Amino acid sequence: MFCCFAKAARCLTWHYVLLSAVCLVAGCSGGSDAEPRSVLDSLARVEKAKKEMTEPPVIPPPVEPGSEMSSMVQPTGTYKVKFETSAGDFTLLVHRDWAPLGAQRFHEMVKAGFYNECRFFRVVPGFMVQFGISGTPSVQEQWDRRISDDKVKESNKRGYITFATSGANSRTSQVFINFADNTSLDSQGFSPFGEVIEGMESVDSIHSGYGEQPDQGQITTVGNEYLSEHFPDLDYVEKATIVEE
Repeated sequence: MFCCFAKAARCLTWHYVLLSAVCLVAGCSGGSDAEPRSVLDSLARVEKAKKEMTEPPVIPPPVEPGSEMSSMVQPTGTYKVKFETSAGDFTLLVHRDWAPLGAQRFHEMVKAGFYNECRFFRVVPGFMVQFGISGTPSVQEQWDRRISDDKVKESNKRGYITFATSGANSRTSQVFINFADNTSLDSQGFSPFGEVIEGMESVDSIHSGYGEQPDQGQITTVGNEYLSEHFPDLDYVEKATIVEE
């Protein structure tokens, strides 16, 4: 029924636009001294209306420090996130002032349930554990939006969480937790935004048997179906929840 009403509404809208165009062409107006518009002007207005009704919404650009959009980012404060996983639970304390843009994006993704059912697909003992590709390709596509870099204010210490990058201003959804003090990552632009404050033993116990074998391209396009078939022993996030702000 909703579809029928939607179609009817679109039809009425088009009739209104076309009628308005005809009236403008004919010189119709509510007052005697209104000047008639040209045929070309009327047609342009119709085409503009058509374009606005059919074009997909434009995704806003990345949030830049100091821009008008940066008002959405809280520069201070903390929040806690509890991760319930197949390897055990752990809790993160996120510091907004460490990396304001990264902390804000992570907050939005946890609130949206993005990390639920995400696999720990890259586990390198003595280095880090990486996750953050959705098991549902359509969800991953929705969140595959880059954010600008934060300055590196904290070092990549053991238990600290950081967004993965592939170059300048390329952070999207993937994050990793350091197994060791990886200070060499600091100069490469990896800016930590939080730390594990409870359950680091659970992080240490995440299955590492597959190393870096899972193909990120396959995860992105096929999702958990690919991982379940080829890497069935991967540990995963059961649920991520903001428990304190």
